[in-house]
Amino acid sequence: MAVQPIPLVPADKPANAGEKPAPHPSRPRMSTRNRLLFFLTAWLVVLMPFMFWWSTWFGRALTDKEMGEYLNDNRHPRHIQHAIVQLGQRMSRHDPSAARWYADLVRLASNPREEVRSTDAWVMGQDTTGPGFHEALLKMLNDPSLIVRGNAALSLVSFGDSSGRPQIVSLLQPIAITAPSAGRVMDTAMAGTAIHQGGLIAKLRDSGGDGQQTRELRSPITGRVRTLSTATGASVVAGTTIATVEPGEEQVWEALRALYLIGQLEDLPAIRPYERELPEVPERLRRQATETDRAIQERANR
Repeated sequence: MAVQPIPLVPADKPANAGEKPAPHPSRPRMSTRNRLLFFLTAWLVVLMPFMFWWSTWFGRALTDKEMGEYLNDNRHPRHIQHAIVQLGQRMSRHDPSAARWYADLVRLASNPREEVRSTDAWVMGQDTTGPGFHEALLKMLNDPSLIVRGNAALSLVSFGDSSGRPQIVSLLQPIAITAPSAGRVMDTAMAGTAIHQGGLIAKLRDSGGDGQQTRELRSPITGRVRTLSTATGASVVAGTTIATVEPGEEQVWEALRALYLIGQLEDLPAIRPYERELPEVPERLRRQATETDRAIQERANR
């Protein structure tokens, strides 16, 4: 006798031979307008960060019209930097069109923004025939910013001028971050932390007045926090060293290359720490330091 198949029905509902399955409720469809809004929003989410990056990327080539506008855009220092970088690239290619903006480079040597003066000092070393460049760079050796002084000194080497040698040697040395006033250390970076120029090293709450004013102590250079001399919560007096920051690889590299040409025997104590075979000294710096040491001694012997 044949076995009848058992119908598959829910346990709480009997099977009826003539019953049709209930239709599934249809899902509401997104309207064409809503679909367009959805795709437009998604497109903007992707596009806006790209447009911001594109507008602030210094590698983006500028037209001559944009170059003139950016060099005079005092409301947007990054525009000025962008134009200076682009002008430096034209100068490195010996593009004669760059000369029309040389007067702007001399003018920007006294710009109130440190980042503008720093970029300007570097770019003026690209062309030693630029009228007024040499004189402007000599004045920048007295700039209040360490990086501006260093870049001016490095550019002067291109002119065969060693006036900035002390500033170049200082680029090899750690920077002490000190308390500008008495107060309590509220927060500090960790030793060994990589830090960019302008990066936060510590916060200091002033002890004077109502004791509510907080100062931010920032690094004047890109590098790494070598040591911390005070702990969070410690009270310090004005002039107390909070931390030391060792210079970054690119800064040391440029300084060693310059001292290869103009260094003297008295500079060797600042150079020789980079000759050591240590994990924190990259191989290219060690080789350059060794070559710079040798060049200085040979020059002295001659």
